[in-house]
Amino acid sequence: MKRVIKWTLGHLPRPVVQLLAGWLVPLYGLLLRGSRFTCPVCGRSFRKLLPYGYVDPRDNALCPSCLSLERHRLLWLWLRRETDLFERLPRLLHVAPEVCLMRHLRRAYRNRPDRYVTADLESPLADLHFDIQQIPLAGDSFDAVICNHLMEHVADDRQALRELLRILKPGGLGVLLAPVDYARAETFEDDTITDPAERTRLFGQYDHRRVYGRDYAERLRSAGFEAREIDYAARFTAEERRRYAFAADRLYVVRKPL
Repeated sequence: MKRVIKWTLGHLPRPVVQLLAGWLVPLYGLLLRGSRFTCPVCGRSFRKLLPYGYVDPRDNALCPSCLSLERHRLLWLWLRRETDLFERLPRLLHVAPEVCLMRHLRRAYRNRPDRYVTADLESPLADLHFDIQQIPLAGDSFDAVICNHLMEHVADDRQALRELLRILKPGGLGVLLAPVDYARAETFEDDTITDPAERTRLFGQYDHRRVYGRDYAERLRSAGFEAREIDYAARFTAEERRRYAFAADRLYVVRKPL
């Protein structure tokens, strides 16, 4: 299974992977029902989760039902337990929308669909399609934005962050997660590296352009955000972390200054 997933991620276009995974993975998940792991996003339990990863697939990473990964499960718990998003229904822009989160958010906004907007460069699942470095939306037009694991793909991430800041209303909230190598003090990037194999070796994925270091939060601040780095996983017991199968990734929450 690891080899199949690794080959699929490395050879098929992302939109194709999204469409295939949406119905093939849940079918296979019927064979994995059990009680060892519970996905907090969809609420289903399994004897094991699926591996996932471009280079070295991680064991028990992908939920066989809703396709959530470790970071999605951690973020979902934070959104449900620590915010009033589902009660207040702020005008929300969801960039590069994760299927597992988008399903629940669409359901939450079903009576106010105009307040939840999804966007992506090419995903067939998104409402709008644009380059995040040039967002064709009015400034100060959204109360909140969710944009996860995208900045490492963007040619000019600082410009993309400025665009997200621009479209947020003053005081607006954002969740901007990224893969961070905490062993690195500073972000490593080199635009001269274009070979997919070399990018995979250096950045961890063929379409990544950088590896963020511990300076990621400061990078968010340099774009104009107020930024918090939250070690939310530390608030759970070891048994909860095992059962929900999320990593010790930190959450990066930003606000646009008033």
